[in-house]
Amino acid sequence: MRLEIVCEDRVGIAQQVLGVFVEHKINIKGIDAVTETGHIFVHIPDLDFSELQSFMPQLRLIEGVEDVKTTPFMPSERERNELATLIKTFPDPFISVDTRGNIRGVNDIGCSILGEHIKELVGEPAGQWIKGFNITRWLEGDDILAQTRRIKFKEEDFVADILPINVSDEEGNPVNAGAVLILKSEARLGQQISAFKQNNENTFSGIQTASSAMKKVVREAKRMALLDSSMLVIGETGVGKELIAKACHDASDRAEHPFMTLNCASLPDDVAESELFGTGAQGSKPAKRGLFESADGGTIFLDEVGEMSSKLQIKLLRVIQDGSFRRVDDEQEIKVNVRFISSTNKDLLNLVSTGEFREDLYYRLNVLGLNIPSLRERRPDILPLAEHFITKAGQVIGKYNLTMTDDCRDFIEHYPWPGNVRQLENVLIRAVSLLEGTSIETSHLQLPSYTREHGYLEQEFEGTLDGAVKKFEADLLRKLYPAYPSTRQLAKKLGLSHTAIANKLREYDINKKTVKI
Repeated sequence: MRLEIVCEDRVGIAQQVLGVFVEHKINIKGIDAVTETGHIFVHIPDLDFSELQSFMPQLRLIEGVEDVKTTPFMPSERERNELATLIKTFPDPFISVDTRGNIRGVNDIGCSILGEHIKELVGEPAGQWIKGFNITRWLEGDDILAQTRRIKFKEEDFVADILPINVSDEEGNPVNAGAVLILKSEARLGQQISAFKQNNENTFSGIQTASSAMKKVVREAKRMALLDSSMLVIGETGVGKELIAKACHDASDRAEHPFMTLNCASLPDDVAESELFGTGAQGSKPAKRGLFESADGGTIFLDEVGEMSSKLQIKLLRVIQDGSFRRVDDEQEIKVNVRFISSTNKDLLNLVSTGEFREDLYYRLNVLGLNIPSLRERRPDILPLAEHFITKAGQVIGKYNLTMTDDCRDFIEHYPWPGNVRQLENVLIRAVSLLEGTSIETSHLQLPSYTREHGYLEQEFEGTLDGAVKKFEADLLRKLYPAYPSTRQLAKKLGLSHTAIANKLREYDINKKTVKI
């Protein structure tokens, strides 16, 4: 039986309490006194409850004793077992040595590596198994400081954290009582580094959200990640659509399954089809799994889905509807369970109106729609992103404490960044790679000429001014037409004559048949 006696912290009270047990000739196995809280714990293994009742009133009558009750364990027992459990189940080899470097304890995995039982190891010199660090000489030194060393343990390479155990003498000075060694193998270190990187790359924390626009995007994306419906991420090239898609996958219930990507704009139609659906066995050639099969249980990310051919659109629609497909040149039906996240930098509704994209597929893919603003629409994110990219690029090549001049910061913040985040990162990687000092100036940024007064001209621009104006005009009219389907209303909105608007609508083939209202 174990008793907890709650009492005041005063001189002599413990002696009076123990005196009661002596008087009744009760053998005490252990005593814990917690002076900070005024608790005395007593372990009496041979005491029956009936015997306790005979002298409990006597304990309660002691001045300062507030309560006497049974307790399932002593504080020291819990601490001993807590430490023993921690050491025993520790995933890395754990060795405790005394002041002479002889083993006092080894956990389970350490014993397993050594191939010995703990009883056979206690008292043996640890140095006979640990090479590359003289434990005995270190313990005999004047300053025994914590060490991290590369050592050999049973002829295998390990990194060892060697930590002294200190206790305080009567004057409060530290006295060495031995040491503990925590060993990590190369494989374990690799797992930990991988987990650390994964945590940074696979969460929304890696997305810069200084602007209210991006904070809203991330809030919506976090909610959408928990759902299982198809998702369409819309935004210009380079805004980070795949980054958002991957973060949604990693925050979903499908995170333990694959995240597979297909860029619909980069592959010919037949190649894209075999990549998605796989191919059947032909003669001696074995069947090949496609992305759908590989991603079963996980997520398929269709990048730039607006570039998908009509033939592939029909096949994709069937997979979304039925969850089944056939490999190329194969008749066998295959069932899969995947979530679709798509992205586009195009106006899919406009493509629907012109017949270039299937309307039924559009609504299947756009159950959950997420619009990512361009970098120029979220300027508060630009400098934090720039600093992140500079630090990241510097670490790769061993350059640290890199800065930007005030003029460079101002330029970066106000540049329009037509290529968005991807362009910003690429420009800064180049600047850091070629930088001779530690300060990045505007001249180090390789970009098309730009001034805040006159804007910039992209060197890759093709076509004529008339063609560019007509394209802009057609896009504007096509966007406004659903809200102003009457030519008179649209003419009034744009400050043009009814005849001029009617002619332009006719020229660009904009009407109720070609534009969804």
